[in-house]
Amino acid sequence: MTLLNCDMGESYGIWRLGDDRRIMPAIHVANVACGFHASDFNHMRATVRLAKANGVAVGAHPSLPDRQGFGRREMRIGREELANCLIYQIGALKGFLDAEGMSLFHIKPHGSLYGMAARNPEIAHAICDAADIFKVALLGMINTEHERVYVARGHRFIAEYYVDLDYADDGSLIITQEHDPVDPQEAVNRGRRAIREGLTRSTGGKDIAVRADTICVHSDTPGAHRIAETLYNTLLADGLIEPRRATATVS
Repeated sequence: MTLLNCDMGESYGIWRLGDDRRIMPAIHVANVACGFHASDFNHMRATVRLAKANGVAVGAHPSLPDRQGFGRREMRIGREELANCLIYQIGALKGFLDAEGMSLFHIKPHGSLYGMAARNPEIAHAICDAADIFKVALLGMINTEHERVYVARGHRFIAEYYVDLDYADDGSLIITQEHDPVDPQEAVNRGRRAIREGLTRSTGGKDIAVRADTICVHSDTPGAHRIAETLYNTLLADGLIEPRRATATVS
């Protein structure tokens, strides 16, 4: 069964981004920002507590060190330095999870780091170097270096599909610095097709192979709570996703 996940916990100091309190009751898994593209120590702990209160599993959502660009700008970084950057961030989140009696569910790189790892095996290996320490699943896209490297390195791979981002004709994800609004029903239609047919339509009109062990919504997409609520209620009624519960799993 498919799980719904959301990139969230992305407020910082007095600045608020995303309506996490309205999104959290409609998802199974939260990808929590770890401080390098967004969030801080107070918001990390608050997001973990919010997830716990809603029975939502928590994964780490580490980034390139690019707060001003929200982690959506690429940078040149070596494998060891990147692995250290990730260990630092994931370890911080795990500390807050330990404090709340929760376990780390997975790791999912954020933004441009996610896109870089999809096509660059050295970046994907750096992510595995960090994941080796925490021994949790990795989220990524099929038919990319995510799948090839993560699986070869022995990590549990959870295939992800996006209902609020577009796909290029080559199957790559189009990562924008700011996300455009998405009609909730269109998101449902895309999610249904991804689950039932394993396909999505590219910006050039091609059918692209995908797999949706989990479907992502971004908390900074305008109206994200409506997208999440509509997805959950409709796909649950269709029998395509699991009911929400505290111990979410992917079969």
